[in-house]
Amino acid sequence: MSFDQIIDRTGTHSAKWDMMEPLYGVSPKDGIAMWVADMDFRLPASVQAALEAMVSHGIYGYFGDDRAYLDAIRWWMAHRHGWQVEREWIFTAHGLVNGAALCVDAFTEAGDGVVLMTPVYHAFARVIKASGRRVVECELAIEGGRYVPDFAAWDAMMTGAERMMILCSPHNPGGRVWTAEELRGIADFARRHDLILVSDEIHHDLVVAGQRHQVMALAAPDISDRLITLSAATKTFNIAGAHIGNVIIADERLRARFAARVAALGISPNSFGMHMVTAAYSPEGAAWVDALMAYVDGNRQVFDAGIAAIPGLASMRLEATYLAWVDFSGTGMDPAEFTARVEKGARIAVNHGPTFGKGGESFLRFNLATPRARITEAVERLQAAFADLQ
Repeated sequence: MSFDQIIDRTGTHSAKWDMMEPLYGVSPKDGIAMWVADMDFRLPASVQAALEAMVSHGIYGYFGDDRAYLDAIRWWMAHRHGWQVEREWIFTAHGLVNGAALCVDAFTEAGDGVVLMTPVYHAFARVIKASGRRVVECELAIEGGRYVPDFAAWDAMMTGAERMMILCSPHNPGGRVWTAEELRGIADFARRHDLILVSDEIHHDLVVAGQRHQVMALAAPDISDRLITLSAATKTFNIAGAHIGNVIIADERLRARFAARVAALGISPNSFGMHMVTAAYSPEGAAWVDALMAYVDGNRQVFDAGIAAIPGLASMRLEATYLAWVDFSGTGMDPAEFTARVEKGARIAVNHGPTFGKGGESFLRFNLATPRARITEAVERLQAAFADLQ
């Protein structure tokens, strides 16, 4: 669990490090990659050992007998989240972007509206638009420096042509852990407007001390007839390249409809991902996650203190995820100027706020899941890039 170790990821086909120069003009030779949401940390020893056992065996055939895999998921959900999940509820997708896309495909038709609480993870809008559906942006309000639902405004926006709502819980990019009351409000909103509710809970394990993720299925059990839960080990354990995630459906009617689409599309799981998830969802994996989040919170404290020292910048306080959401509106600069200062001046590659939808225009997203020395360096670079404001 040596999170301080600097590991060179360049030349490894890393999207985060090998693509930042062509996309952002920031060279990996002297730049810092703080955009793609994966970590610069090695995965738990238990997961590495599972992969090494596969490589040692040397035969990579079709995966069979998924009972241990499904039971590992069930154990994790019960022990970490207090949620009892049955084997037959669990479908395996090629990651949760794929899982969300499958839900859009299975439960909506071309032209239907799909509601997003923006700003929110940009891949949702991408798959909605690609499938010929309409993105309906319900902008989050900001109260006390954090995002909150604005149900009155959202109710007024609904036309009756909306069929689905995709929730990001915990929230990316704002780092909110929604309260049970807020989740019940979202469930009521979905019921009022007859929406299938897809709750993407991929960041559910990445919660800072003092916070607790609320599983939608437990916060609003009466929504089960329209609820689909997405979860994955990939974000938790830094195995996003395995492209594996869970679509969990308790309702038998919804489950049958989803199963029919999965069968029609010929989807089957990746054996490497199955072995990795089985090894990750274990007591060893749990200890690794606890150590990880303590380290990430230390990074958050260093980063937030550095941002607070720059007039006009404000970082939302993280309750979950390892993604800092920084507001530059107080600088009076337009997005082109403050983004250029970060990318060309500080030589840091970051995610641009407008890609997350309405409400993201004045923000940039920074990935804090990297060794602390890089966080310290990034803060020093940002302070130098905005030195004229200090």
